[in-house]
Amino acid sequence: MSPPVRNELPPGHRRNAVWRSIQFVLQNVFTIWLQYRVRGLNNLPEGAALLVANHQSFLDPLLVGLSLHRPVSYLARDSLFKVPVIGWILRKTYVLPIRRDAAGTESLRISLRRLEEGFLVGVFPEGTRTRDGHLGPLKPGFVALVRRSRVPLVPVAISGAYEALPRGAFFLRPRAVRVVFGKPISPDELEAFQGRGSEVALVRLVTDRLNEALNEADAWRKM
Repeated sequence: MSPPVRNELPPGHRRNAVWRSIQFVLQNVFTIWLQYRVRGLNNLPEGAALLVANHQSFLDPLLVGLSLHRPVSYLARDSLFKVPVIGWILRKTYVLPIRRDAAGTESLRISLRRLEEGFLVGVFPEGTRTRDGHLGPLKPGFVALVRRSRVPLVPVAISGAYEALPRGAFFLRPRAVRVVFGKPISPDELEAFQGRGSEVALVRLVTDRLNEALNEADAWRKM
């Protein structure tokens, strides 16, 4: 009798036991404490994609990834990986280290490699957490990744995380949180922004799509 055929998932669709356990625990905690809700998951493509999200709090990477059945890969300072326990958790949750002195070129190279492996790659183009709860200007550093990757770009709106864990807060407040995965921007649409001088137009397009998703998330949270 021949052995059963193993249905091996591609790298970008595999979740290890640590991440699945974290998902199970935190999704239940956030659902109860934050009324955590997500919509628009049907907008995620099967393969690689860039998830471009607004940045409201330290919770954001978790809020984006907890509801998904595949991992989202992020980048973090390499110094964090030297911290006991935290470094181990980061490695087990698909976060990759990046050296501060080589942030630009190294982040591009690592992110492109992850996308080639079929991962969802999360990006917060504001560069820092919001100071007032509103979407800040997007820094153009993500444009090179968009151009080189040629994968769908999915705007992801997070609403309520700023109220739940604003800057300077140490404890999670019981505030409603909503996450909306917006309509993706296809590689064909993004192709129009490959030319020199089109960076501003591309940033404007992504900003507009993020604001559309944010308006939906804000309205949903206040219902």
